[in-house]
Amino acid sequence: MPSGKQYIFITIGVIVAGIAYTKNPGINTSADLRDAVADNREFPTGLPVFDQNSGNIPEPKAEVVEGVSKDYVAGNEPSAGALAKPVEWVTINGGKFMMGTDSSQMGLEDAKPVHEVAIRTFDISKTAVTVEQYEECVLKGGCTEPGTGRDCNWGLTGRRLHPVNCVDWNQAVQYAKFKGARLPSESEWEYAAKSGGKNQKYPWGSEEAACDKAVMANKDGHGCGKKSTMPVCSKQAGNTEQDLCDMAGNVWQWVQDKYQDSYKGASDGSAFEDSGSRRVMRGGSFSYYPTVGLRADFRSNDKPNKRSNDVGFRLAR
Repeated sequence: MPSGKQYIFITIGVIVAGIAYTKNPGINTSADLRDAVADNREFPTGLPVFDQNSGNIPEPKAEVVEGVSKDYVAGNEPSAGALAKPVEWVTINGGKFMMGTDSSQMGLEDAKPVHEVAIRTFDISKTAVTVEQYEECVLKGGCTEPGTGRDCNWGLTGRRLHPVNCVDWNQAVQYAKFKGARLPSESEWEYAAKSGGKNQKYPWGSEEAACDKAVMANKDGHGCGKKSTMPVCSKQAGNTEQDLCDMAGNVWQWVQDKYQDSYKGASDGSAFEDSGSRRVMRGGSFSYYPTVGLRADFRSNDKPNKRSNDVGFRLAR
């Protein structure tokens, strides 16, 4: 048990530490306590450690706690005060193009007949929406969390710059509204994927798809051997002439349209909403094989409440 003399030394030390701590203009007690609890670490009290054997009172030292920006976006490995990269918009000049294909290749049956569509000038996001971008909406209460099953990027270390996946069509629409945007129509998407409506099979031209141009499935495994998505814009050799990334591969992308099994009676450049319960997806993914799925005119579809690890989305306005 400490002697009376030791109690005096302890009392003096506490008073000195308290004065030093409260006079330090860089310390905000309530904010530091909040941040310490949030980070699951010890709160720096600034109290000195006493050597009861010597009776010496060491100089009190408070741990420096870095402030956190109010705009900080949480995540797995952020730097202090990091913000989600804003959506980068690319303007696509309008024009007329021939939508669909007359190819007899298997898988393209619903991309017929070829028909002319007039597209108005619009903006489209350069990349698919990333995990960190979507996370901002979740933290601000505008979006619900993606799925967290196998190969879902949400919550995985090192995936903040990957496209957000495991989101259904409704979640994609909700995020678009949060950003004051929308999903592209199917015809807008194809027009952009063909570098402004050019007569070509892929975003980069008509040269067949390969791993230097797209995050795609190949004989070595999904994602060109990675078996997962990759950070957006990892394959810039496959960009469109307007520099859009990942219009082929990485993740399928939800568009606004309801699915119909042909282009008979197709609308103009606006989204098709007349009938049907499934929504269109475009672009192929890291796990889809054969490579026909990466063609700019290839169509896929799914239920609007379906979440998949190879499906994400991009924005338009």
